Amino acid sequence: MATPNDLIVARPEGLYCPAGHFYIDPWRPVERAVITHGHSDHARRGHGHYLAHTLSAGTLRQRLGADIALQTLDYGQAIEHHGVRLSLHPAGHVLGSAQVRLEHGGRVWVASGDYKTEADGTCAPFEPVRCDTFITESTFGLPIYRWPVQSVLFGDINGWWQRNASEGRASVLLAYAFGKAQRILSGVDPGIGPIVVHGAVEPLNAVYREAGIHLPATHRVTQLDKAALQRALVIAPPSAQGTPWMKRFGADAVDAFASGWMQVRGTRRRRGVDRGFVMSDHADWPGLMSAIDGTGAQHIRVTHGSVPVLVRHLSERGLDAQAFETEYGHEDAADLGAWAAEGVESENRPQRGQFLPDLPPHSPAMGQKDGEKWTAAGGLQPTTLLPPRLPA
Repeated sequence: MATPNDLIVARPEGLYCPAGHFYIDPWRPVERAVITHGHSDHARRGHGHYLAHTLSAGTLRQRLGADIALQTLDYGQAIEHHGVRLSLHPAGHVLGSAQVRLEHGGRVWVASGDYKTEADGTCAPFEPVRCDTFITESTFGLPIYRWPVQSVLFGDINGWWQRNASEGRASVLLAYAFGKAQRILSGVDPGIGPIVVHGAVEPLNAVYREAGIHLPATHRVTQLDKAALQRALVIAPPSAQGTPWMKRFGADAVDAFASGWMQVRGTRRRRGVDRGFVMSDHADWPGLMSAIDGTGAQHIRVTHGSVPVLVRHLSERGLDAQAFETEYGHEDAADLGAWAAEGVESENRPQRGQFLPDLPPHSPAMGQKDGEKWTAAGGLQPTTLLPPRLPA
């Protein structure tokens, strides 16, 4: 429950700082908005004035309009607004993503936006910021979510691509156009074959390249002949699935989906793809725990995701944990149609009970008590499980 001393409160327009008279990632039009990153659920049109990290400028202007009133800050650079000291700090989510640190009246609050704790080379890695109150996401806030390390993930992706190329079959990898697509480009081996990107991906590649992030050479589908396309890795947003554009790669093309939800049962089948890669730009369960612990905060506010589970877990650890209701979750509006058809709007927002985990509630990997707690809080039921690794 909000108190008069809270630096950030939840309002119908978004997360509001009463002392500073501005919002953080508001979902309704406001006069002043601090934006944590450029995904469409956090950065929306219609605000009078925007403040974001310097490296978010290219994405924001591309997505919201070149003429938006945008002020930028570098990481660690501080400004004061109505007596509130504000600074931005790396969130490790996508290029330019930032945590927002607010200091006023001896209190320090940090709003994380979306974050990931493992460095991936395409954006500044996450840095824990000491504070009294930490606002955290909980997209993958269940103990079952534990991501493979970068080397294992890209070993699997490169091996899959290499096998398909040797058989003369294009490898189509579906991933969100902003952030995940560039992370894939940064990690794959371009020596295997040419890389084709969808038209929704290439403009964002340009933003990354302009920021100094090295990405391998990419091609439009019209730039390559049939023989080259049969060896290509094709990166496209989920909304491209089933469109005429995809037919250019032949009926025998092999497709895959990169998402954190690929760790849960049934997702690959519902997506109608041959292969799933467990990959997310959000923190997994150990990442959430390390990020929260790293802040030293005694007061935690939990947003979008597995909110009841994380609030309960943190409360049982003796922290003051409460929920903040938000409207985040539509991570890439251009891809909503593809997810909505499967009952899921984006990587941020699974429907309760829609997917079941690869690890059973009583798995030794988490312990019986933890399993019982998260299934009860998340509204899930035990089930017969698939193997932890999806078959090729």
